[in-house]
Amino acid sequence: MSTNTPNLECRMYEAKYPEVDQAVMIQVKSMADSGAYVSLLEYNNIEGMILFSELSRRRIRSISSLIKVGRIEPVMVLRVDKEKGYIDLSKRRVSEEDIQACEERYNKSKLVHSIMRHVAETMGIDLEDLYIHVGWPLYRKYGHAFEAFKVIVNDPDSVLNSLTREVKEVGPDGQEVTKVAPALTEEVKDALVKNIRRRMTPQPLKIRADIEMKCFQFDGVLHIKEAMRKAEAAGNKDCPVKIKLVAPPVYVLNTQTLDKEQGIAILNKAIEACTAEIERHKGKLTVKEAPRAVSEREDKLLAETMAKLGRENEEVSGDEDSEEEEDTGMGEIDLENSVSGIAE
Repeated sequence: MSTNTPNLECRMYEAKYPEVDQAVMIQVKSMADSGAYVSLLEYNNIEGMILFSELSRRRIRSISSLIKVGRIEPVMVLRVDKEKGYIDLSKRRVSEEDIQACEERYNKSKLVHSIMRHVAETMGIDLEDLYIHVGWPLYRKYGHAFEAFKVIVNDPDSVLNSLTREVKEVGPDGQEVTKVAPALTEEVKDALVKNIRRRMTPQPLKIRADIEMKCFQFDGVLHIKEAMRKAEAAGNKDCPVKIKLVAPPVYVLNTQTLDKEQGIAILNKAIEACTAEIERHKGKLTVKEAPRAVSEREDKLLAETMAKLGRENEEVSGDEDSEEEEDTGMGEIDLENSVSGIAE
């Protein structure tokens, strides 16, 4: 173990630079006259640039609505000049499929990196050395080190005992000899396994469905409120269902579960219960987006949309004395205390 302060800075992957036409995760650092300077989070925060012309395929009316300092998002690599260290990036050329694949890869890589960095820091070794002898060989063998870490949880020896490093020693004759030794000491190996087992716990999936629900009957608000109760009652302890109002007549149903198929089945059951109740009062429910697993990005976009609608609603409702004001209601519904803003 080194007595010097370990170097804890290192890229996540063996390649020092990304490939052209590869989607990468970036964080916007600053704005310039012609574009935005960003850090490539998977490549030890090396700098890249997104020209304003590469922000959108459509006519740009507001730069600030498309890119903001601090925002983290996937972009596409256009050009890489390894000699000069220039990396040109594009936001408008990255597809929805690229975004999803990049987010999934980055979330796995970020967890691997966090575990590796913690072990390097606590054991006093260089992070890059740990990547060279453990992380990157596992990326090569398993496609992603995350997949190897999943195996390590239950069978660490089958993964880690095959990793080796070359050690140079001086033999009895004074000549330098190269020997093959285990990649990790038992101490470092134990620390790595403990951290992997602690961090690699199953993460619940978020399942969501988008619906429209209307009821124009007398007491329609109460009927919708009861239909929402029926939907939430379809959940169980392992798969609780929540329903939220986005903006009349749009609602979202959510649940979290370790079992994707169970989550989808529970939300379908909730939609059926909600539909039966609202149709009993001549209302109508339309499924706009069927139950499916959603990414952190989709969940964040929904939260941002609801927050924006909530702010707009507060601005509109400023004239509280107006007799002509129509209370449409935004945001989450308190099923126990609030009946306003559910029906059109």
